[in-house]
Amino acid sequence: MGQYLLSTHRVEGGVPDAPPSPEEMQGFMQRIIELEAEMDSSGTFVFGGALHGHDAATVVKVNDGDVVMTDGPFAEAKEHIAGFYVINAADLDEALAWAGKVAAATTAPIEVRPFMATGRVADHSAEMHGG
Repeated sequence: MGQYLLSTHRVEGGVPDAPPSPEEMQGFMQRIIELEAEMDSSGTFVFGGALHGHDAATVVKVNDGDVVMTDGPFAEAKEHIAGFYVINAADLDEALAWAGKVAAATTAPIEVRPFMATGRVADHSAEMHGG
């Protein structure tokens, strides 16, 4: 069993979308609630969250020993991480299957990346689940 990051991306630019109607937002939230309930009941769900827009980001780095902070994302891109799930999955194929469900629920591109096996991820997961 490994852990995977499923990151949801928002594509910036292009034709601006109209804000979702209340009915569309309700449908979206219902899909997310159902997805997260399925993840939770299967033991897949570890942690997840939605992020503010990329304009709320601050980059912190060290330059010649001084901590420097700048507004905005680290790299200019048309796609930005909008949210994420950390999941438990037996293998990449299972993680990709869950990513398909997330993509269907959010209608957004999903990037799947395995965590490196360092021991700390497993320790953190056990803490989150009372282990």
